[in-house]
Amino acid sequence: MNTLTIFALALGIGMIAGLRSLTAPAAVAWAANLNWLDLRGSRLSFLGSTVTVGIVTLLAIGELVADKLPTTPNRTSAVPLIARIVTGGLCGAAICAGGGASIGVGAAVGALGGVIGACAGFFARHWLVQSAKLPDRVVAVAEDLIAIGGGLLIVSRF
Repeated sequence: MNTLTIFALALGIGMIAGLRSLTAPAAVAWAANLNWLDLRGSRLSFLGSTVTVGIVTLLAIGELVADKLPTTPNRTSAVPLIARIVTGGLCGAAICAGGGASIGVGAAVGALGGVIGACAGFFARHWLVQSAKLPDRVVAVAEDLIAIGGGLLIVSRF
């Protein structure tokens, strides 16, 4: 796989983190655990451990539930946005580690993807609810499915 493709996948997994901050790490952890993404020998090999997969999966499920609560802050607020930048960076680095590209560039590209995904997801959801008059829960579940499917599609490329 060429370097440009690997960086595009790192951007994509970052965008998934922007939609759902813990879905991207769960997809990456499962991919590493199933040996779809080879992180052996890298500093990110811990992502493939059974313990990491279990913890991140439970956290991701919790996030999918919490996203539907009225008290959940907007993803573009400071703390949720920082979480998306961090998880996007981590996942971008893992994608690059698995593809043999620069981990540092992967982290930067993944973090950028986290910002893009958070902003695009926020504005798309807001528009669909306000202008298209779709119920927020329906849009949120559709976004969940896009994040899960997109994350799995990206990590299955290896």
